Amino acid sequence: MDELNKTEMEEANHKMVDDAFQHLLDCYLSTRHRKKVDLITKAFNFARQAHKGVRRLSGEPYIMHPIAVAQIACSEMGLGSTSISAALLHDVVEDTDYTVEDIENIFGQKVAQIVDGLTKISGGIFGEQASAQAENFKKLLLTMSDDIRVILIKICDRLHNMRTLASQPANKQYKIAGETLYIYAPLANRLGLNKIKTELENLSFKFEHPEEFKLIESQLADTRKKRDTLFADFTGPIRTALDKMELEYEIKARIKSPYSIWNKMQNKHVTFDQIYDILAVRIIFTPKSRDEEVNECFKIYVAISKIYKSHPDRLRDWVNHPKANGYQALHVTLMSKTGQWIEVQIRSDRMNEMAEQGFAAHWKYKDGDMVTDDESELNNWLRTIKEILDDPQPDAMDFLDVIKLNLFASEIFVFTPKGEIKTMPAGCTALDFAFSIHTFLGSHCIGAKVNQKLVPLSHKLQSGDQVEILTSNSQHIQPAWIDFVSTAKAKAKIQAILRREARELQKKGEEIFNEYLKKHSLEPTSAILDSFCYLYDIRKHDMFLRGLGSGNIILGDKDLDEINGKKKQATSNKWRKLVPFIGKDKKKEAEETPPNYFVVSEGFNRKKPVIITDDNIEQFVFTKCCHPIPGDDALGFIDSDNHIEIHKRSCPVAARLKSSYGNRILDAKWDMHRKRLFDATISIRGIDRIGILNDVTKITAEELNVSIHKIVLSCEEGIFDGLIDIRIHDKDDVGNIIKKLRQVEGVQEVKRNV
Repeated sequence: MDELNKTEMEEANHKMVDDAFQHLLDCYLSTRHRKKVDLITKAFNFARQAHKGVRRLSGEPYIMHPIAVAQIACSEMGLGSTSISAALLHDVVEDTDYTVEDIENIFGQKVAQIVDGLTKISGGIFGEQASAQAENFKKLLLTMSDDIRVILIKICDRLHNMRTLASQPANKQYKIAGETLYIYAPLANRLGLNKIKTELENLSFKFEHPEEFKLIESQLADTRKKRDTLFADFTGPIRTALDKMELEYEIKARIKSPYSIWNKMQNKHVTFDQIYDILAVRIIFTPKSRDEEVNECFKIYVAISKIYKSHPDRLRDWVNHPKANGYQALHVTLMSKTGQWIEVQIRSDRMNEMAEQGFAAHWKYKDGDMVTDDESELNNWLRTIKEILDDPQPDAMDFLDVIKLNLFASEIFVFTPKGEIKTMPAGCTALDFAFSIHTFLGSHCIGAKVNQKLVPLSHKLQSGDQVEILTSNSQHIQPAWIDFVSTAKAKAKIQAILRREARELQKKGEEIFNEYLKKHSLEPTSAILDSFCYLYDIRKHDMFLRGLGSGNIILGDKDLDEINGKKKQATSNKWRKLVPFIGKDKKKEAEETPPNYFVVSEGFNRKKPVIITDDNIEQFVFTKCCHPIPGDDALGFIDSDNHIEIHKRSCPVAARLKSSYGNRILDAKWDMHRKRLFDATISIRGIDRIGILNDVTKITAEELNVSIHKIVLSCEEGIFDGLIDIRIHDKDDVGNIIKKLRQVEGVQEVKRNV
């Protein structure tokens, strides 16, 4: 009977694989690409044989993964036979005994080159090396400059991994979701893959904050009927106007994604009901002539502006000035008859394809070689990436941060003195602009003239500004510059020059230190360097040596006397313990007692969640970055001392840790029984009136029986701002307080502070 079941199961799997591949072929044959079915079939048969007998964590045959990745490349990116074949083969070299040379001999140079690029960056995605993901990302970007299809297939691979993430343990889910949100979603956005970017964000949100995700989905479902009525009423008159223009068009509703809604709720500190741009309207038309599509966008704009009043400050012309990722559309915000602002996006069918598939929509294939119609913006971006990669960062996480700055979404247009237009990220400064033109110009920049008016280096540019950079040969890069530049190129160049100068100072410091030790007949050991660092209250050796090199530290004979006369103590900064709770012991005593942290041993099971209880909470490290309390979605991170730090999953520090040190991430769950009190801060804002302070304190102290530790209120021009320090048991307590305070007359905004 078992043998029979096994045979039936194998036959079912065989049919599942055949059906999936046939669906891929059918989708490919319906595209405009040249029909190289033989190449794709050969790649499928080769990959199927290579992965024979291997299964994924979900239990399905492994070959289903490469087929799914190829399906995404074909259907959702519109790529051709070379990319589809490479997607089918993308794990063969890494997971089997076949080599890149074997792939080249059978499938040709182009397919082999892409598979080689994917193999170089695939190791470590679920690996154990620290910073593996950041190192992989470097390789990804280096390979990307040779053939952009490498990164596109990698994004397809990541999308399928996210779609099947449920089969992974929770700690892996947080790692993969975290790096997806930190790296892959912005990257997809930068390449114009808007649909994929949105899905990556939503899937990351779903696995990191499942309860919030379900709540927003149910709220969207509950308000759907109301939105459908609004959409029908709003678009009715527009359809009549477009019909009179004899246009071929379709009107779609665009609903804000759960992740975007949640993000806005977090950033703006509003409830779901207070988000008014959940619905947007998209008009997609087929122009009578390709030469007329820009004019027709504006004709539609004029026609609908006669029906509804447009918002004067919310016209976005991405038609004449496309975004750097190729996005084109005309955005206008109109006032509906119900008194609600609704954004309308006007785009041609070609522009819509660009919005969905990004640069992939440009691509044509000729004898297996990739040719693009317009890659200038992409090439400029790749050139910037290569410049950053040419100067390797010492810290993989710094590298990720610098690159992430370059994955900007909002852009402005700035003019040079000669009238040339430059695309820059929103929020950039005059110094960013200087570095975007040339490193020399940035390094020697002393100021700028913006619209003929003199401004400092830190002046933030606006769209339409004309900028002239002023330089001086005596000017040198200052460390403070790093704080007000916002582009990846400027930050990377400043850091590179500062690092070079720091290396020179460190070398000089080493010479001074060695001379000093030689004079006192001492050997230059790490231990003695530790002693001097401790004496001068400096954490790192290189910082101490740079201080010597710059002349900020001058060594004397009394330094040795002090070192010899002092016993080195454990540094207090080793205790990073934030005691966020008040329990059995007094808080002061807890802070003065050496922490008894749990130490992660070699055989520790990282797949199991760590359970935080009333009895063991003091064994975990609570850092000050996000101040988690019971009920918060939390994760653990094994630090360099093998202690476990507890972070909120939405913590910015945790986001960086998930991207670069994913193998140290643990699932963390609370099992607290309201025995301890935790500190929390609530900020409150509203319209001032007599008695408002009394109403606020009455709700917190009397109605909810919450202990107020401290309250500060200030009022200016009729608007009050306040901070309330409270002691609560868990997140639910904070939620109840916020809900009640929002009902107080005059209160406009209430949020929990980190």
